[in-house]
Amino acid sequence: MTLRVVVLASGTGSLFHSLIEAGDGSYEVAALVTDNPAAGAIAIAEAAGIEVRTVEPGNFADRPEWDEALAAAIGEFRPGLVVSAGFMRVLGADVLAAFPDRIINTHPALLPAFPGAHAVRDALAAGARETGSTVHVVDAGVDTGPVIVQEPVAVLPGDDEAALHERIKVVERRLLVDVVQRIAKHGLAVHDRKVTIA
Repeated sequence: MTLRVVVLASGTGSLFHSLIEAGDGSYEVAALVTDNPAAGAIAIAEAAGIEVRTVEPGNFADRPEWDEALAAAIGEFRPGLVVSAGFMRVLGADVLAAFPDRIINTHPALLPAFPGAHAVRDALAAGARETGSTVHVVDAGVDTGPVIVQEPVAVLPGDDEAALHERIKVVERRLLVDVVQRIAKHGLAVHDRKVTIA
């Protein structure tokens, strides 16, 4: 049975595009849900014939109302897996409750080091010699969910944020595709913060 995947993205959509391009029949990218009507990911979805839902926070009275609408937009496509791929907002209680242990996220650092929206900049500012990419299950915290897989990326002399982030993205795309394919074929289980794909 093909795994239905809904992707959440706010920006250019490079991770989203990698999931579309690498499709091996084990999963189907059913929809893109975004918080940003100017997201580059929208054009990628339209070119691939993938449905798009835009749920702008500014159109709702408060955060809980937006969370509820976001959960409804995702749920419309009956996903077996939700992939946060450059989605720049913390998911709220309604979304987490609707898809328990079925939301994964990529993060450009070796968690728990450098959580949050500026992980690459923070790694450089800290003088780290190594950072990397993490794919993890999403929980109620900021980048605190159980880790599925990590891969290090060296910080090179003279690296700026753009150069380092570009190398991390190469790893991030590969790790994400591999994890989604493995989940599609073997399933995902989380117990006591330990992740099993089998």
